[in-house]
This record gives sequence, structure tokens and C-alpha cells, in this order.
Amino acid sequence: MSVQTIETMAKWVENNITENPSLQDMSSYVGYSPYYCSTKFREHMGMTYKQFLAQCKLKGAAYDLCVTNDKIIDIAFRYGYSSSESFARAFSKAFQCSPRQYRNAFGFLPDSL
Repeated sequence: MSVQTIETMAKWVENNITENPSLQDMSSYVGYSPYYCSTKFREHMGMTYKQFLAQCKLKGAAYDLCVTNDKIIDIAFRYGYSSSESFARAFSKAFQCSPRQYRNAFGFLPDSL
């Protein structure tokens, strides 16, 4: 499998992050078995598909916190979290602050322009 194919897989995940993309979906997209994709993905990316997926979800949520006025619970559900509590735990672990603190520190309110 080429590096370009692995980068295509990563980009596909990023582009489909709110659809909760599975390893099976990604492997079908590139035309390889899930096991082969998983192995090659980990070798090249230095993390498992599941770890990459979680990272992409949190990055997408962080972006949405900054550029939208959407409720935090709505953002959590958009990125596949089952509750605001599970989202807050994962977010705090990754960013060392709560989603609300992150929004207050880095976000902007489009209505205030």
C-alpha cells in the first residue's frame, strides 16, 4: 500500500468525521481489507485507526466551539459522543480545559462582529 493511499484514508476520515466513519467504511473506500488498512495505517500514522478517529473528532469539535454558537451538547452529539459528560472528559484530557473554557479562550461569536 502506498503512502498516498494511507494519506487518502486519513483525509477521507477527516472529511467524513461527523458521519462516524468506521474502519470498514474506510477500507471499502480505498479497496483493501479492514485488517490490511488497519495494519498499514498504524505503521504509517503511528497510531491506530481508533486513536486517529478520536483525535479527528476532538479537533472538529474544538473548531466548532470556536466558530459556531452551537450548544456544547449539540457539538458533542455531532461528533458521536453519547453525552456531554463523556465529551467533556475526552476534551479535557486532550486540551487540558473544558469545552466551555476552550470556547471562552479561543472562540469568537460571529454575532458580535
